[in-house]
Amino acid sequence: MKTLFLISIIFWSKFLLAQKIDNMVFFRDIKSDHYLRINYDNDYFSATDKNYTQGYSFELATPTLSKNPANNLLIKPKNLEYKYGLAIEHIGYTPKDIGVAEIQFGDRPFAAAIMLKSFMIGTDTLKKYRLISSLNIGLIGPGAFGKEMQVAIHQATENTIPLGWHNQIKNDLVLNYEIDFEKQLLRFRNLFSLQSTSTIRIGTLFSNISVGASAVFGIVNDPFTSIKSKNKFCIYIYSQPLVNAIGYDATLQGGVFNHKSPYTISSKSIERFAFQHNYGLVIQTGSLYFEYSRASITKEYDLGGGAKWGGVKIGFQF
Repeated sequence: MKTLFLISIIFWSKFLLAQKIDNMVFFRDIKSDHYLRINYDNDYFSATDKNYTQGYSFELATPTLSKNPANNLLIKPKNLEYKYGLAIEHIGYTPKDIGVAEIQFGDRPFAAAIMLKSFMIGTDTLKKYRLISSLNIGLIGPGAFGKEMQVAIHQATENTIPLGWHNQIKNDLVLNYEIDFEKQLLRFRNLFSLQSTSTIRIGTLFSNISVGASAVFGIVNDPFTSIKSKNKFCIYIYSQPLVNAIGYDATLQGGVFNHKSPYTISSKSIERFAFQHNYGLVIQTGSLYFEYSRASITKEYDLGGGAKWGGVKIGFQF
């Protein structure tokens, strides 16, 4: 009965969503320790142009990165099978009316951040859990070139040119630590699986706690087995509802050290609980990974509204 209840929540909830860029989650597992994956998110997929407006990442995993000095700062229990990787991530946010040059009080500020992420994915094949830890170092502000990217894209597509980026969150340090834990709750052959998920993020960009569940239907590899155990072809749909408890969000409140941003959302106006839902389709062959994703989120501050976006991910094993 409990299992049916969880499944019902996952597939019928309309108000919950997943993180902006989260390539470490189990349903995005690639059964190899050598791969390259490219991710591109845009709210164009949902016919909107506000809130989380764009994001991209370049992710590389290879055993050579086991020698990365940053790994010494990550959590590494013994007797787990590990993947080691680096990623470059960029995220951008805008208010509803990007064609207005003045500050839009009561709406989200313009903001962009770019980060270098070091990560380790540890899998316990006996107890069926995954522990992922990562460290992000980067910059939020004009130095993340969010204005230049959005203006260039809108010029190329002949859309409204954004005029308010001079009011964006100012340059500040991004230093974030993240720990993710996933535990398999139920699995039926290679056709269905249900997992619990929990995440802790602490740092200058995001500080929050997330809990939820994830489920997949289709032909899917078991991410809680050795990378040597895999199907040559997989196709499946996934759904991941989460509840986030929000401590700090620099894309709304500004950087921790630089308080000269012309406009931010006050702490008292932040919604301390946000409901999220991520869902999509994944196809994997022997060496190719393809995903189409959609997401939605409830409002993140008092006068804000919900938001939606979509994304495409392409990966290659080598």
